[in-house]
Amino acid sequence: MQPDDSALTRRTLLRTALGVGAGATLAAVLAACTPGGPTPVGSANGTTDPSDSPTRMPGAGGNAIPADLTPVPAAFSSPADRQGTLVELEYTTYESMSYEQKTDELSKRAIVYLPYGYDEATKYNVFYLMHGGWGNETSTLGTPGGPADFKNVIDNAIAAGEIAPLIVVCPTYNNTSPDDSADFGLALRLNENYRHELLNDLLPAVERKFSTYADDVSPQGLMASRDHRGFGGFSMGAVSTWRTFQYGLDYFRYFLPMSCGTALDMENIVDATRDRDEAGYFVWVITGSDDFAYRYDESRVELMRNSVGFSESGSEEDGNFAFRVKAGYTHDGVAAQEYTYNGLRWFWA
Repeated sequence: MQPDDSALTRRTLLRTALGVGAGATLAAVLAACTPGGPTPVGSANGTTDPSDSPTRMPGAGGNAIPADLTPVPAAFSSPADRQGTLVELEYTTYESMSYEQKTDELSKRAIVYLPYGYDEATKYNVFYLMHGGWGNETSTLGTPGGPADFKNVIDNAIAAGEIAPLIVVCPTYNNTSPDDSADFGLALRLNENYRHELLNDLLPAVERKFSTYADDVSPQGLMASRDHRGFGGFSMGAVSTWRTFQYGLDYFRYFLPMSCGTALDMENIVDATRDRDEAGYFVWVITGSDDFAYRYDESRVELMRNSVGFSESGSEEDGNFAFRVKAGYTHDGVAAQEYTYNGLRWFWA
């Protein structure tokens, strides 16, 4: 249904409000989107071809998104009896700013989580989880020799049956320096460009090596398996998520942008839904009431509510996006862990 004149007026006002047009662990802040440094911690299932008409997913669509987020159980921070594995994946890409010329080759690494009992004969859903500012590929899950607390959370949640066994990939948008993510303006530009590396290099490297729903890693093979792939991130990682939505909607079904504390060209991002079936994607926006990102996410969501490509709902059966605000939560690692935990509990449930 086309928006009426009043809706168009609201979208114009929102565009102005949004400015449209133009190694830490997760618990140490997945990272602020603001320039100058992290914000201090405050209080607290078959595959489809995208050329076909998408249908509601029978898994997640049957479960309502909870009205209230579930805190991570304290016991989940301890090592699980049945532990998944972290592995390092090395792959080749190109320098971000000159990527299309492909003159400056780079070797990069992603940290990949494989669930307990990982079996090459089993197909797994894959969630790509991007770090925030002042971080890198080890910030969220740690390393094989030094796993972070959130790796334990995933292990325990899978063991408890709260999350279906899946592969989690933690990459980085850092380019030629591990300090790139500490430069706010540079991080924004790198995330704008990251689609090239993500779609052309990282996805094929991951899904060639591990057992996923992609029958092959050609663009056609990756697009055909998009129902089994998601992307999310907290803070600057949410910028990565929105850029992936904008440029990679053919490759991903689920998106989890958490506490994106900056203005983006949201009308261009929303325009990615043009001529698409609304049943083919789902976005879950989460932030905290006391998070500086709240005003940005609230304005973004209001724009989505008045856009043709989005329909707000409490389940995938009835719409394609949801917005949840955690009372009293700020921009910190506690929030990042809880939001990610809740997202992983719901996707492919």
